[in-house]
Amino acid sequence: MLGLMQNQPLLISSLIDFAEHHHGDTEIVSRRVEGDIHRYTYREVAQRSRQVANALAGMKLAFGDRVATLAWNGYRHLELYFGVSGSGLVLHTINPRLHPEQIAWIANHAEDQVLCFDMSFLPIIQAVHSKCTTVKHWIALCDADKLPKDSGIPGLQSYEAWIGKASDVFNWPEFDENTASSMCYTSGTTGNPKAALYSHRSTILHAYAAALPDVMCLSARDSVLPVVPMFHVNAWGIPYSAALTGCKLVFPGPALDGKSIYELLESERVTYAAGVPTIWQMLLGHMKPAGLRFSTLKRTVIGGSACPPAMITAFNDEYGVEVLHAWGMTEMSPLGTLCTLKNKHLSLPAEEQMKIRLKQGRAIFGVDMKIVDHDGKRLPHDGKAYGDLLVRGPWILREYFKGEGGDPLVKDNNGLGWFPTGDVATIDPDGYMQITDRSKDVIKSGGEWISSIDVENIAVAHPAIAMAACIGVRHPKWDERPIVVVVKKPGAEVSREELLQFYEGKTAKWQIPDDVVFVDAIPLGATGKMLKTKLREVLQDYKLPNT
Repeated sequence: MLGLMQNQPLLISSLIDFAEHHHGDTEIVSRRVEGDIHRYTYREVAQRSRQVANALAGMKLAFGDRVATLAWNGYRHLELYFGVSGSGLVLHTINPRLHPEQIAWIANHAEDQVLCFDMSFLPIIQAVHSKCTTVKHWIALCDADKLPKDSGIPGLQSYEAWIGKASDVFNWPEFDENTASSMCYTSGTTGNPKAALYSHRSTILHAYAAALPDVMCLSARDSVLPVVPMFHVNAWGIPYSAALTGCKLVFPGPALDGKSIYELLESERVTYAAGVPTIWQMLLGHMKPAGLRFSTLKRTVIGGSACPPAMITAFNDEYGVEVLHAWGMTEMSPLGTLCTLKNKHLSLPAEEQMKIRLKQGRAIFGVDMKIVDHDGKRLPHDGKAYGDLLVRGPWILREYFKGEGGDPLVKDNNGLGWFPTGDVATIDPDGYMQITDRSKDVIKSGGEWISSIDVENIAVAHPAIAMAACIGVRHPKWDERPIVVVVKKPGAEVSREELLQFYEGKTAKWQIPDDVVFVDAIPLGATGKMLKTKLREVLQDYKLPNT
């Protein structure tokens, strides 16, 4: 017997309709590419999203065609989030930090029909537009008077002129909630990137889950600054969760330096912010010398890579800001876990609480996870056993766009498909997961595993170290031994011997790196993650001392 409830599909258009009707006067604030601050409301987002839908309808695109963006976090990008997907097309956010050749390859592989871009990315578009064979329409996200007279891009239109001719009356179509809504390509550090293709259903479920109290805990009382980019995994789903809850949104645009972020946090009375560790490192680096404080910021979620313990301590102890460790992947829409304490942990000493906060957190409802050994046997959740981390759930990838890479899922004895994350992890009895390494980065020394993340965290806790990467190098006796590659803070000094001594008492002797390599910079990928593959290439001729 079936239930007798109304059958209403879960569609992205319903989010902006809800925000318009119930939070219509709530502000959306954006620092524009032009440098000024733009303000308007959810009501105007909804109106202009309908104009986007009408403007796209005028292009005679087919249902499911891809509309690409190359844009910062801002109000026009937000309108495309709803106008494109809501009308039955697929929003394709492209990462501008990728190499131009990769951007052109991605646009062609996605078969993008329209590409909308911020003016700061005009040089990229000029370099790749002739190679993007499927793109028929080029839209510059600017006012008509800001459109360059000689861009070299055939038929280039300004966004404001394009939607200005369109009506703001549009009836959002109803269709199957499993219809594709948006897509995001992996960063493609090895080989060509692959695309995760999200659905309306998966996006709405993820938006619900992300807003839960033990996740991002978003509400209409919050002012939220997503520094995490809208061009990568939909800013961790925050634009959708914001419309669902009616919270104020504050977009940083292209100004991601510590000073600019601090000014927005204070002027817009931001209560909650989200970003990767490198962004918050710049913010704290700006604040500390000037003796600045936060007046309203209470929570920040940090993901993308492991958050150094020193950063969590600084936010919490010096500034009274709770750090929420998060973990996820492009293939997971992206949230998988978020670290909040349970009731039974509230009475624990601060140092015991910190041990929990350093973990990546507990699975969100909708995400099932397990760890397995090399034979696929499920390992216990005892906080000690570590193995390959597998996940499954309604917003987790089943296969890549166009079947790239074949079937990625691992089948268990019950025939259920699990996505292999590529991470090595432990899960404790309370369900807290901790990444110990990427499976490709784990260091095996004398038959024992060494976590490169642990080695890195100790290094960046040293006051002279700005960034650290641990890699394994060949050893004639132990097979592999760890070395730590570090970047010093400007004006700071530390010797190899001093840094190695800093490890003593903080980890087992055999886990202390054998050497320290000082570099000016550690190569980063398009999403801000350290590229250890390139680091290994740079150090391919390196020899361990005394071997």
